[in-house]
Amino acid sequence: MRDAILQALAEAGEGVSLPRLSKRLGQSASAVLRELSFMGDATLGGRRGPGWVRVWQEDGRWMAAITEAGRASMSGCS
Repeated sequence: MRDAILQALAEAGEGVSLPRLSKRLGQSASAVLRELSFMGDATLGGRRGPGWVRVWQEDGRWMAAITEAGRASMSGCS
């Protein structure tokens, strides 16, 4: 699911709401948010994430966007 999330975020541009992203991926919002948490820069289990995505709240909605590090991680993917 990681590659699908990165691709969807890259296509979305500035950011996309969690419900819209979840619908596009055909996954529950909680499953997508869980994946996003591992792809961000938060420290989980004593290890800092890769910082491929940014997640924030805007006007009460959860939003997500790909970062430059996320775009760079896609360059090796086909």
